[in-house]
Amino acid sequence: MSALFASGRIIDAILALVALEAVALAAWRWRTGRGLPPAALAANLCAGAALLLALRAALTGAAWSIVAVWLLAGLAAHAMDLRARIGAPSAPGNPRPVSRARSG
Repeated sequence: MSALFASGRIIDAILALVALEAVALAAWRWRTGRGLPPAALAANLCAGAALLLALRAALTGAAWSIVAVWLLAGLAAHAMDLRARIGAPSAPGNPRPVSRARSG
């Protein structure tokens, strides 16, 4: 088991599972019309994948700059995911919270 971690192969296996998850969620959305839109799904999964790649780089002894690049990529994907979620209209039955600030 330690060889899987030292070589980073455990991360490769997890990334393969993330890819399968992406395919399954996209197929579910195509079939039912429910779930995240493709761009939001991609941003969410890319953020996680970038963090996994940063971990893989750290486990395999890559230069700190490679780890930092993957972390920055994860931050960018996370920011895109948040922007999509915050800017998206709320789903029926799940209204946005009403601001308690008083006007005037």
